Amino acid sequence: MTRHLLWVVLLVIFILEGTLFSWIIPANWQKLHLVFVAPHFTLVFVLFIGLFLHRHTALFYGLVFGLLHDFIYYGHMLGAYSFAMGLTGYLAGLAQRKQPNVIFYNLLIVGIGQLIFELLSYGINRLFKTTNIDLEFAFFHYMLPSVLLNLLFALMIYVPIRKLMDKIEPLPESLHD
Repeated sequence: MTRHLLWVVLLVIFILEGTLFSWIIPANWQKLHLVFVAPHFTLVFVLFIGLFLHRHTALFYGLVFGLLHDFIYYGHMLGAYSFAMGLTGYLAGLAQRKQPNVIFYNLLIVGIGQLIFELLSYGINRLFKTTNIDLEFAFFHYMLPSVLLNLLFALMIYVPIRKLMDKIEPLPESLHD
């Protein structure tokens, strides 16, 4: 039953990410071209799955919800968000294998995972020429503000997510490796 709760929570976050959370960001920032903030709260949850459960589970959820993100919110090309979200979830789980579960380390991994996701998304879009923004402008006006917003969200939900993940029993090791 608790594994089904992951699907429900991820689906709710996914829907809220595209609807409600876009109203939270001040419109003046977008109009003045100061910063462009993109909430990737589904990715934050996928990174927490990688940190607290297992990297293969995070890879699966990242691929599924990244593909959903590609279909619903981003129609230029399919698979870009799926690849980036799945890979960063897997890497977060890989980074957590032998480390203690402390909040600072976990938030550092979430921040690095967010930055890797942003760089992968930018690189894929730059490779296929769907964007022509230079890296410096994209880093300071798109990536860094988005990473900071998502880190703030990760800090706010850390304790409830940790308690939720503690209730979920991990799969047997024979199914993982």
